Amino acid sequence: MTAKQNVKESKRRFSLTRFFREVKAEVKRITWPSKEDTKKAVLAVFVFAIAFILLVGSMDFIFKNLFDLVFGLK
Repeated sequence: MTAKQNVKESKRRFSLTRFFREVKAEVKRITWPSKEDTKKAVLAVFVFAIAFILLVGSMDFIFKNLFDLVFGLK
């Protein structure tokens, strides 16, 4: 067997235990954010979401009233 055939054959075989062993090894290498960094990121997401909700809601209210005024729907 040549080296290319060995590589092709090893790529075809799938081992579930090897897969999970490799996943476990990769998870150990992850640099997880600190608790403080996570809190800051979550707070930033909530603030942005609230601001976006308020922006879209206020624009909806303004345009609804503007259309009602222009087209005389009230």
